[in-house]
Amino acid sequence: MSRSTEYLKLSLLLSRPHFLLGGFLLFALGATIATYLGKPIDWSLYILGQLLVTSIQLMAQAMKIFFNGTREQEITFRSLFGGDRKALEPELFPYTAALISTIVTLTISATLVAVLLAVKNVNFVTWAFILMGFFAAFFYSTPPVRLITSGYGEIIATIVLASFVPIFSFTLQTGELHRLLPMSTIPLAALLFAAFIAYEFPDYASDLKRDRQTLMVRLGWETAMRLHDLAILFAIISFTIAYAIGLPARVALGALISFPLAIAQIWQLNRIKAGLPPRWRTFTLSALALFAMTTYLELMGYIFS
Repeated sequence: MSRSTEYLKLSLLLSRPHFLLGGFLLFALGATIATYLGKPIDWSLYILGQLLVTSIQLMAQAMKIFFNGTREQEITFRSLFGGDRKALEPELFPYTAALISTIVTLTISATLVAVLLAVKNVNFVTWAFILMGFFAAFFYSTPPVRLITSGYGEIIATIVLASFVPIFSFTLQTGELHRLLPMSTIPLAALLFAAFIAYEFPDYASDLKRDRQTLMVRLGWETAMRLHDLAILFAIISFTIAYAIGLPARVALGALISFPLAIAQIWQLNRIKAGLPPRWRTFTLSALALFAMTTYLELMGYIFS
């Protein structure tokens, strides 16, 4: 494989397609809730908003890779899809390419914000969520804040992606908030938080050795395991409560379909806790699949309600 082809492959890994897919699903969820409430979609606003969300996601990921490196060495990162010990070896990405990616995505994000400001009458509520999401993404990896190594980055990332993105999409279409937003997004935030914890398990030993203050290192593996299970159970309970107080029946039914996968995720972690050989690839992918499937089923529930 040529070096340019290898860098192209790594660029695709850098973009984290699964991460971008989550942004598409959650942005669509917010707009779909608006249509459920009788607000027709303004497609020009929708496209601009989706492009902005995707560019900010790419910016956050590019900055994460860039600030992990130095001019003297290539930057290391691990793909989500590694599972066994051999696959957990880090990928290499050139420092200059990471720098260019950071500059380009930051410029595109700023340009889209300016376009949205210039051509559309966007209200204060929407701008508040745009700015909060942008600064959270910017400081996720940027010194001196570096939320990613503070132990709180996972919490901020969960709130921004699972809550702010659908709220931004909804307010972009309607200009206001609605009680269906927290009813729909709080369970998803819990599942995404569980997925973040699952993703950190394979790297726990190396993070601990390097004193990298991720949430799991701060909590310890036993507490993190309990928190993972509690987050999934909280999602199930919050869906139940949301249905009781007015979540559309088809949306709640969609969430119910994903419950067996939620129970299987807890079962997998308890097998690892019991000392059985971990299958990290299956564990991390099923955590991501649980979040993605539940989001998709919620989306379909609103479309067909």
